[in-house]
This record gives sequence, structure tokens and C-alpha cells, in this order.
Amino acid sequence: MWRDLSPIGRNAETGGYRRSAWTGADADCRTWFQEQAESRGLAYETDRNGNQWAWLGDPAAGDAVVTGSHLDSVPDGGAFDGPLGVVSAFAALDELRARGAEFTRPLAVTNFGDEEGARFGLACVGSRLTAGQLTKEQAYELRDGDGVRLPEAMEAAGYDPEAIGADPGRLARIGAFVELHVEQGRALDLSGDPVGIASAIWPHGRWRFDFRGEANHAGTTRLADRRDPMLSYAETVLAARREAELAGAVATFGKISVEPNGVNAIPSLVRGWLDSRAADQDTLDTVVTAVEKAAREYADRHGVDLTVVRESFTPVVEFAHALRDELGAILRDRTGREVPVLGTGAGHDAGILSASVPTAMLFVRNHTGVSHSPAEHAAEDDCAAGVRALADVLEGLACR
Repeated sequence: MWRDLSPIGRNAETGGYRRSAWTGADADCRTWFQEQAESRGLAYETDRNGNQWAWLGDPAAGDAVVTGSHLDSVPDGGAFDGPLGVVSAFAALDELRARGAEFTRPLAVTNFGDEEGARFGLACVGSRLTAGQLTKEQAYELRDGDGVRLPEAMEAAGYDPEAIGADPGRLARIGAFVELHVEQGRALDLSGDPVGIASAIWPHGRWRFDFRGEANHAGTTRLADRRDPMLSYAETVLAARREAELAGAVATFGKISVEPNGVNAIPSLVRGWLDSRAADQDTLDTVVTAVEKAAREYADRHGVDLTVVRESFTPVVEFAHALRDELGAILRDRTGREVPVLGTGAGHDAGILSASVPTAMLFVRNHTGVSHSPAEHAAEDDCAAGVRALADVLEGLACR
């Protein structure tokens, strides 16, 4: 499975993956998923929001155990973020069949669409729509960098954008959702454990900072006469790092758009996106407020106008304690040792669904902690340990 999936959307120059939603690479990943489902005799379907499902047992029976993740990527992302959870889900099903497991609950493997938000700027679009956390009207306003609207992209890919929206009936079928994911940090590497259980997802969000100045000639305009938004933006980037360090949080300006984007032109607009995350809501609020305050001071100093828009936000997610404890007990019984429980600053579909169904996550060790990069990696032995752990959990939940 890994060999078949690995070439899809891979950039030859960077070695990273470009699997943005509703593109050719995304379509190829979806074809791969359908082929994996059908080769195992699973009932395949795509829901109203473009998420893919592969069912063992009757989907309408309810109380299903669902596992999976996503197949899309950030620009030049790594091979493991998302796909490891989908591949491991199919592999865990194979393992359970090899064990002769008898299922007492329906089981499904899923691929949620547009999890990374790389194209339209909003993460977890497929799961947000399903859970009713993103309305059809809001989704229709999403545009990519070329101005293509989300419904146009869906239609071009062969999906019906008129059908998108909340799907409470589907959510009512799910008794538990367990997502396996490569760890995006080094907690397991430091503890020496191949697999961990998630406790919570930090609150996090994305804010767009629009610095508007005055375009002018880079060679003839005196420094004293300039209204250069790049200066305010650059100082704000440094302020974000400073405030995050003071608060023990993280803050990143990782995306920028400049107009007119000429080498010999002073910009008229610098648009930067802030991603900030913290262990609790108060800390996150402190960081973002301080960054915005600093940005406004810099903008005023340089004669620049500033607009700040919160584009997305996810509050702290505490995974269902009962399900989390059940996972811990299952794995402790199977391995004879406690499995570490750890928090994460990364968002996931499991976090979105947690408001609607009991959810849990398993993490697989990442020795370097690198993620959202071509250097992202998990050792084969650890990936195999993740499959065994997921199979044990699914057996404990769906075969009792």
C-alpha cells in the first residue's frame, strides 16, 4: 500500500507532496482509497461532503467503530501526516482478519477531505462540514490563491457542491472514532515509546494580517516619504516569536502575499497569516492580543493601515476520557505496559468530530519530530507497532 501511494503528488525537485484538495493528485489518492476498499470486499461510498468511507458490516446498524485520517497534504508536506492513518487502518483490518476476529459492531475506514486546508485556507473542511461547524454558505465563500471558489473546484473534480452540509445522520451511525497519526513532535522519542495516546489538542487558530501602505518606486522614493507595509509586517513577525517565547506557546507567520510583488516596487499590500497555538485558551489569547497590539503600533509608526481577521479557530479539545481510558486499558492488557498519554498542538479531524461523537487518537513515534516537511519520517518498526496497536484497539472495541 505504501509503495502504491507514495508516488502520488510527489514533487521531484523538493521530494515533498502536493496533494491539495480537489486537484489531480487528490483524485489519484481518492482512486487509491476506493481500490483498497473494493479489493477487501468493503462497501465503498462517498458522502455529501466528499469524504470517503469503506464499510465492513451494515452502515445503517449504528454504533460503528470508525478509523482513518486524511490523504491531502500541505505544500511540499511529508509522506506520513495523514496517509499513515489511512494505510494503518486498512492494515489493521487485514491484521484482524488474519487473527480470525469476529466483529460485533460495524467497522469503517475513512478518508476525510481537505484536512490540511492548503488550498482554501481552512483546515478540516470535510469534517467541519459533516459536523455542522462550517455551513454551506461559509464554504461557498472559500477561495484558493487563484480565486477559484470551493464549489467550482468540487464541481470540476466531479462532485456536487449543492449537496454539501451538515450530516447528522452519518454521525449518528458512529459509536467511536479512532484516528492514528504520526506524532508531530518528539515526546515519544524522548520517552522511548513507539506509540502513544492523545489527551487533548491545544486551542489554535489562524489570523490574517493585512498591512496596507502605498506602492512607489524603490529607487526614487526617499525613505522618509515611504509608507512601506513590509516594515510593519517584518517587525510583527519578530513580535510573534517574542510573545510566543514569553508565554510558552507557539506563533508562526508561515504564509505571505505581497502586492504588487515587484523587486523594484515598494509594496502596497503585505498580507501575512499568523498561526498560533497554546496549551490553554488564556495563554493563546494573551499571545494573539500582544501580537496584534504590536502590529498596530508598528503600522501607525510607518503610516500603514492594518486589518486583522480571524479566519479560523478551534478551542481546546479534550478527547473523550472514557474512550481514552479504554484505549489505555486495551493496550496495557495487550502489551503489559502503560502507554503514554500526551497532548498536541496540531489539529486533526478527530478534534473536529469530538464535539459530535466519542473520539480518540493514537500517535506513532517520529524520531526527529519534523512534520509538514519532506523530512517527516517514522521508522518501519514503529509504523508496524502502530498497526498492531490500532488492530488491538479495534478488536477491543468492535469485536467484544
